[in-house]
Amino acid sequence: MDRENYFDAGECDVAVVGAGHAGCEAALACARMGFKTIIFAINLDSVGNMPCNPSIGGTSKGQLVREIDALGGSMGKIADKTTLQSKILNRAKGPAVYSLRAQIDRRDYQVEMKHELELEKNLEVKQGEIIDILTEDGENIPFVTGVVTHTGATYKCKSVILSTGTYLKGRVIIGDVSYSSGPDGLFPANSLSARLKELGFTLKRFKTGTPARIRREGIDFSQMEIQYGDDVIEPFSAETEKVEIDQMPCYLTHTTAETHEIIRQNIHRSPMFNGSIEGVGPRYCPSIEDKVMRFADKERHQAFVEPMGRNTEEMYLQGMSSSLPEDVQIKFIRSIKGLSDVVIMRPAYAIEYDAIDAQQLKLSLESRIVDNLFCAGQINGSSGYEEAAAQGIVAGINAALKLQGREPLIIDRSEGYTGVLIDDLVTMGTNEPYRMMTSRAEYRLVLRHDNAEERLLEKGYNVGLISEERYQKFLKKQNAIKTERERLENTYISHPKTINSFLEEKGSTPLKCSVSLADLLRRPEIVYADIKEIEKLAEIESVEPVSKEVGDELEILVKYEGYIKRQEQQINQFRKMEKKLLPADFDYKTINTLSLEAREKLNKIKPASIGQASRISGVSPADITALLVYFKEV
Repeated sequence: MDRENYFDAGECDVAVVGAGHAGCEAALACARMGFKTIIFAINLDSVGNMPCNPSIGGTSKGQLVREIDALGGSMGKIADKTTLQSKILNRAKGPAVYSLRAQIDRRDYQVEMKHELELEKNLEVKQGEIIDILTEDGENIPFVTGVVTHTGATYKCKSVILSTGTYLKGRVIIGDVSYSSGPDGLFPANSLSARLKELGFTLKRFKTGTPARIRREGIDFSQMEIQYGDDVIEPFSAETEKVEIDQMPCYLTHTTAETHEIIRQNIHRSPMFNGSIEGVGPRYCPSIEDKVMRFADKERHQAFVEPMGRNTEEMYLQGMSSSLPEDVQIKFIRSIKGLSDVVIMRPAYAIEYDAIDAQQLKLSLESRIVDNLFCAGQINGSSGYEEAAAQGIVAGINAALKLQGREPLIIDRSEGYTGVLIDDLVTMGTNEPYRMMTSRAEYRLVLRHDNAEERLLEKGYNVGLISEERYQKFLKKQNAIKTERERLENTYISHPKTINSFLEEKGSTPLKCSVSLADLLRRPEIVYADIKEIEKLAEIESVEPVSKEVGDELEILVKYEGYIKRQEQQINQFRKMEKKLLPADFDYKTINTLSLEAREKLNKIKPASIGQASRISGVSPADITALLVYFKEV
């Protein structure tokens, strides 16, 4: 559409482009911080959509949801309302990597999230594809002045947040069939990519995939292993008092030798292997054909059959994403144990889409080439609902803070998985869809799912997204942990023989002398609930019991005290480097002692600190020393 045909349709403070998980959190944050916000979706029925797995949380992702909640976001609360099944993963691996995962009613989640947007003061929800971003020349770089819909409606604004998901020039591929489309058969956004290039963004082409959806009727669950949730559901949000539902089971089955043979015989028809897919896919979430070819020694692969909702017969085949032709999908799915008579309701597909080079962003997620233009979610090269939502709330907070004339909220790597995610994308970039994993977080022992509030709630409170009531409740909890820990450290068992039989029942060594309750809790066989029994046996004066939440966190703090202290020392060293700030617009070509590669990379990324500079690929320890000397930071 020619710009002379644009017409004035209104104005706002912030325009959010895209209403997926990133866009919803960004828009809610801006509106709740007092700014008139408009969120645009190509189709309002796609708000909060889950085009792939209908679940929230999981390894490292559960931590992200808890962090979003601690900042004042909504994903955790909506997930708690729409849970079908919930469980804590990685219990056998220790508390550093405990992760909450919930199977979600996909449609209920969409309805709840859309309604939350509709009810939010200062927030308008509009259907429309954004095809243009209006800018004016600034002192150094252009700045945002508005957005334009496909109908020519112009909305003036002071800030724009792009959260376009997989819609930018989306192309769906199923075997040798491909067509322009967004996820789930929705319209793609075909016009905005050209405008982003015009503004100076470097675009990348990424790919993701999703499995087939199958009809419940025809599944032989008797041939599968049933997967139940936890007996007691632990909510994502600290504001959810309790989740009490009839949980729906999931099921585990496996591929067979026949499955693998069907895939191998048809691998020449796979777009991934015949070159017809242009985009780069996620290495850590391979398709079933990729798994069969890469791991030829594996006799079988897991497939989880999961419900899509309470009021639908659609089931999701977790672990079976594919872009093979539909006829091949029918054959290999029916060769899986328990699925011989199954009917496919929606075939699996791959989708290609445009993303930007996130190294063109600041750690606040604001663009370095257009002022007041922020980006969040899959447009930055990430994958996953939780990664998108975490970026969304940070982008929304920072867009609002900039309009308030305040410093941006920067979450560093020692404060949250959110900080690791953003720092990895902005500092190192990515050549494939980025997935959060616990192994990416070097300080994961202190970035646990149980202490997200301790790490981030103060930040959410300071920007205005956490209520006074919740903040006071948090302070009370922290005081309870401190008080009870001091009591355990200072309360001793004076007659150890009275509890030795109890300890022997627990498989723990009998006592020969007095010990503190904290020393007993440090034993691997003893949990916090046992301490109350020990106190009774030792006739220690009882005190008012603490909540399970306080007890669980306290147990971790006591048992892992030595490891936590060691990691806190590492964090102190890390923060020293993060506090050594670098000038925002410095030309690193003027430092002759830097390598040529370092000068190029530093000028491209413009790191905020020595610490961030040290994580840039191509910047060596010698280059860091040169920077320290030049800026007299030794």
